[in-house]
Amino acid sequence: MARAMALILLVLSFLSISSASTTTVTKSSAAVAANFIKAQCGATEYPALCVESLSAYANTIGQSPQELAQAALSVSIGRAKAAKGYVTRSAKLSGLKKREVAAIKDCLEEIGDSVDRLSRSAEEMKKVKGSKGQEEFVWHVSNVETWVSAALTDDNTCMDGFSGKALNGNLKASIRSRIVNVAQVTSNALALVTRFASKP
Repeated sequence: MARAMALILLVLSFLSISSASTTTVTKSSAAVAANFIKAQCGATEYPALCVESLSAYANTIGQSPQELAQAALSVSIGRAKAAKGYVTRSAKLSGLKKREVAAIKDCLEEIGDSVDRLSRSAEEMKKVKGSKGQEEFVWHVSNVETWVSAALTDDNTCMDGFSGKALNGNLKASIRSRIVNVAQVTSNALALVTRFASKP
């Protein structure tokens, strides 16, 4: 009986040590991933936003520049879709001026194009892993960069429609702040894709 009890205690202590060791490794991996994200985000135009928006993906990203770029594209898509939803709801508000209606309609078209291009970019980025040789790799990454750049242009074009004093007020400010955020995370995504593409 005493020997059985001693054996049970031995097994339990081993399991406890094993569990603590796994926790330590997990925490260590998370810290390494967090440091990697911070270092890579240093090359973007909005590093603090980059770190804030990508930290939730640390486990997936690890230390992979491709996974980092893929996550950045996912963030851009999510925020572009949220902005599109907000602009869509804004278009249904009552009492809008004719100029506001036109600006919102144009913006909605631009942000819709941005969502499409970012989605295509994310799908294209997934094909990079299966690239057979440098030429195919460059082809896929070039497509991603082209579409992300075009999405960024769409965001800026949307904001241009709200320039001038004809559209002062809360509606302009709220739409503009959301589109600016989309443009910033998209700019960061482009920088991370370019950084990934430049690595041998």
